[in-house]
Amino acid sequence: MKNSEDITEWKQVPEELWNDWRWQLKNRITTTEELQKFIPLTPDEKSEIDQCLKKFRMAITPYYASLIDIHNPNCPIRLQCIPRIQELYIDPEELADPLGEERDSPVENIVHRYPDRVLFLLTKKCSTYCRHCTRRRLVGEEDYSISHSSLERALAYIRSNPKIRDVLISGGDPLILPDEYLENIISRLRQIKHVEIIRIGTRVPVVLPMRITERLLNMLKKYHPIWINTHFNHPAELTAASIKACTMIADAGIPLGNQSVLLRGVNDNAEILKQLFTGLLKARVRPYYLYQCDVAQGIGHFRTPVEDGIAIMKKIRGYISGLAVPTYVIDAPMGGGKIPIYPEYIVSMDENKVILRNYQDKIYEYPNVKKSLKKAE
Repeated sequence: MKNSEDITEWKQVPEELWNDWRWQLKNRITTTEELQKFIPLTPDEKSEIDQCLKKFRMAITPYYASLIDIHNPNCPIRLQCIPRIQELYIDPEELADPLGEERDSPVENIVHRYPDRVLFLLTKKCSTYCRHCTRRRLVGEEDYSISHSSLERALAYIRSNPKIRDVLISGGDPLILPDEYLENIISRLRQIKHVEIIRIGTRVPVVLPMRITERLLNMLKKYHPIWINTHFNHPAELTAASIKACTMIADAGIPLGNQSVLLRGVNDNAEILKQLFTGLLKARVRPYYLYQCDVAQGIGHFRTPVEDGIAIMKKIRGYISGLAVPTYVIDAPMGGGKIPIYPEYIVSMDENKVILRNYQDKIYEYPNVKKSLKKAE
């Protein structure tokens, strides 16, 4: 469905083309000249975007661009996909590789940080380049896909490490790759006996929902258990098309999780996040993580103070279903991994009792369990 019906170029696109994911990829907006055909830009905005594109690439699917409120410069969709001059303001604490992935890469395209799971990077291309991307040092190489030799080394590494039971396929976005290419890799992973779980990290249900086809899902169903994690950040992204894509995935027996990023000016508001998380649950997507924005270069304008994130979570937990509440985490810089960040619900604790504060700030006492219990007389 085309939401921006006032844009002549898109009104003229037949529905069968609009709903073809290959057409969407082929017609991504990648230059300022293309962008200003669809989004009104002032001369200053055009100049600033041109400057940003010298360092960081832009790509926006027509579908995702159609969700932009062209009359609102602070539209949450616009902020996530159109470059701003702030991307060129790089603070000293910002890092090219904020999560230390290269340090934890024993072979090319594999990140092995946790004992029982690895990250397997198949591509450096996405259908839409998020302005808050933590891998912006890599993502944007349009012609990149993993080479045959790199693929063989990566698979050999997984095969040789029996502790690896979980493989997360990511990138870039692996679901922009052809079905046959994906099946070759997934089928080979499934042949490794100690690999129990295969996960796919993708944003296509959000930015390219027409990529979720029956053909793709029929292929994936052959290799269960498959899990998919996606990346909705704002309720405006929960459109009829994206909900349909999620429904198709769930109907294929593939559990769906969502990993949001807390973004200043986009979703740093408890009411917006409550709408997002409950909307996701209704669409059969489990809110999994809410990430504190990473310290990647050029995305400092998206970061919120951690105390604001804690305050937001305090306004969410208890007010919506616990099933809809994700874990708020900081993915610690330089490879520290995901660390949960919680509001202070424990006021005090000793061997006799725990004093608790609930979501309404009311105080309750819980009798603690003695470490050594005397046998009843």
